[in-house]
Amino acid sequence: MTTTETCHYRGYEIVPTHLWSSWCVGIYRTRADLPLMAQPTLSTWARLMDEAVDEAKQSIDRTLSSAP
Repeated sequence: MTTTETCHYRGYEIVPTHLWSSWCVGIYRTRADLPLMAQPTLSTWARLMDEAVDEAKQSIDRTLSSAP
């Protein structure tokens, strides 16, 4: 398992991890006023790290757009 640099997006920290032959990401809020992510931490799998990060950003966008 290899972890690379983190990415910050809209108040969340995205941590890509190379696991076996795929990339997965952990999504962590950096402020208490942000909603928790509905998905498990390592839920996004992709062949490329950029794809996994893009999927995480889309998930963050969906979560924030549905937040009250």
